[in-house]
Amino acid sequence: MEDPCRLYLVTPPVLPPGFADHLAAALDAGDVGCLQLRLKDAPRDAVQRAIEALMPIAQARDVAFLLNDDAALAAEMGCDGAHLGQQDGDHAGARRLLKGRILGITCHDNRHLAMQAGELGADYVAFGAFFPTTTKEATHRAPVELLEWWSEVFTVPSVAIGGITAANCGPLVRAGADFIAVVGAVWNHPEGPAAGVRAMNAAIAEAADGA
Repeated sequence: MEDPCRLYLVTPPVLPPGFADHLAAALDAGDVGCLQLRLKDAPRDAVQRAIEALMPIAQARDVAFLLNDDAALAAEMGCDGAHLGQQDGDHAGARRLLKGRILGITCHDNRHLAMQAGELGADYVAFGAFFPTTTKEATHRAPVELLEWWSEVFTVPSVAIGGITAANCGPLVRAGADFIAVVGAVWNHPEGPAAGVRAMNAAIAEAADGA
């Protein structure tokens, strides 16, 4: 039996006041495989403070804590790993630096980039955006078939990202995504982040049952 698809949670672009409490509530609400701290424009010291505040919350709940963009800082701060975009430094160097930790690489809609990442020793490849998103400017639009192809040919896990909600995640789960990455679907949920996690987990489970 294949491992079930799991939720991969990405922090909001700017952390609101009291975010640590929101995060704890979200992680307590249901299964979350990974938490990625993604503060694109924040200065290094602000990112360090956020790691110090949030990493213990995730790790106490057995949720892997990944830092976006910066493998060196992730290693320095004791994060569980890092997630790197195509422009985020030397991927091979990051793999060496994060020996024994998680390295994920953004591959957009590109099969060649994904295969390169797999050969490099990435622990997962991220595909997207699958849907319109307001979190970042999406210049790449990935087809669902990309997940099907990857899951049939390769054993490296895949993460689907980009505008994903409880309402539209079903085809991605059924196509073989190992993780469903969300931002707004949880943090902007009208009933709060905990309800967002519950809704995503319910949608993933429903789609998996119908796969």
